[in-house]
Order: sequence, then structure tokens, then C-alpha cells
Amino acid sequence: MYEEVTGSLMQSYNICKRQVWLMAHQIIPDQEHPYLEMGRLIDDISYDRDRKKLNFENVVIDLVRNDNGNLLVGEVKKSSKAEKSAKMQLLFYLYKLKQNGIEAKGQLFFPEERKKIDVGLTSESEAEVVNAINEIRDIINMDKAPSFEKIPYCKNCGYKEFCLS
Repeated sequence: MYEEVTGSLMQSYNICKRQVWLMAHQIIPDQEHPYLEMGRLIDDISYDRDRKKLNFENVVIDLVRNDNGNLLVGEVKKSSKAEKSAKMQLLFYLYKLKQNGIEAKGQLFFPEERKKIDVGLTSESEAEVVNAINEIRDIINMDKAPSFEKIPYCKNCGYKEFCLS
């Protein structure tokens, strides 16, 4: 059974448990959904001086920069509406880096809002990440997707058609 937790699953976990299951089971959202397309475009055109898309293990970091001799990893998002889920995704990346002996600081970037938020891995946030990883694995290993629950995020979700049909 698929058990590898990714940053995307971590982000989804803080929004919709059903989405976690669907993503983990390779049920792909509508790739032409306008919000997915806009997110990809913002990611492509923002912060082009920084190194983009660092890949290792099951982690894809949007940008990496040197911040006065410290490694800074960043996650670029369309808006801060889902700030908590974006923060958990970035904390997951910081946790995975730490597991590999790499200390880093994090920063969330919301270019449309010209907003940045510093994110650091503390013992409390690390425990929260570990707990979320375990819960995500439990969701993934369910025989079927969690029941549909209408939430405000459904309005702009790439799985909307799937869940409402």
C-alpha cells in the first residue's frame, strides 16, 4: 500500500482528508481547473532569481536561497487563505531536511499579496508534523475515501466535480 507522505498530501491533510486519500490513490484532480493553472503560473514566474524546484526523496521545494549563510527554503502560494496548510507543508519539508542532517529556515511566499511569513521548525511543530504524518498514513490505508463533507474550499477544488457527482 502507498504510504509515502508528500508535501502535497501534508498540505491537503490540513484542508480535506478526502483529498488526501484521492491524491494518494492516484485519482488526479481536474488539471485544467483555473485555480490549479493559476497556481502553476504564479510558481513559474515568481522569484526567478532563486533556485527553483529542489527535489529529494518525496520532497519538492519551490525555491532555495542563501540567507546570510543560512539555508532558506521557500514555498510559493497563490494566496494566504490556506496559510495553516501551507505552513504545515513547509514544516514537513524542514522536518525532512532535518532528518537528512540539513538545518534550514523556511519562508512562505504569497507574491500576489506581497507577503512573506517566516517558518521555523520547533520541537512543538516537529511533533505536530510527526502526528500529521501518522494520521495521513492512516487515511491512505483506509479501504475507501473518507465521506464527502462540504467545506468552503470545495468551491475552488480540482476534485469538486468528482466529489459532487
